[in-house]
Amino acid sequence: MDDKAAVLSGVSARTRRLNVFVKVSGDEYLNPLFQKWIRDMSTRSWVVICIGGGTQINAEFDCLGIVTTFGPLGREILEFGHKQIARDVLERNKIELEDELAKNGIHVTVCIPVREVGEVLCHENGDQMVRSVYLGFDKLYVVTTPERLEKKKTEFTELPKVEVKVFASS
Repeated sequence: MDDKAAVLSGVSARTRRLNVFVKVSGDEYLNPLFQKWIRDMSTRSWVVICIGGGTQINAEFDCLGIVTTFGPLGREILEFGHKQIARDVLERNKIELEDELAKNGIHVTVCIPVREVGEVLCHENGDQMVRSVYLGFDKLYVVTTPERLEKKKTEFTELPKVEVKVFASS
């Protein structure tokens, strides 16, 4: 924000907290090292966490015998009932993370990569959501597993505000 924009908005360019978006893998959100990092960052930035759940959704679908395909934008779920199942998995992850963070005095916003457009339930791959919210945030992070690190780094090389992170197992 330049000085003129800061004056017009009433916000000092020197005191404004950064807007930070964190997409965290459903395999990493309970990692104590991730949560410590979020605690530290939330003291100086406005943090929004988008929680994933691909592994958990896959497990749920496998148990129910639901077959899905993956297209260029992620998992393609055709039936509304199946979309609701996937959303429920993400909501459980969200609630679990919110409870853990609240228990530790960490105040951030947690969202899931699901939108209602009109009345249509639209799942969005969390990595695609990083792209769709990119212009609204000062800094974006993708927290992933060590096995996915190089793929994610390659995926986001053209987006300078995105940093891919891995936290060692605790």
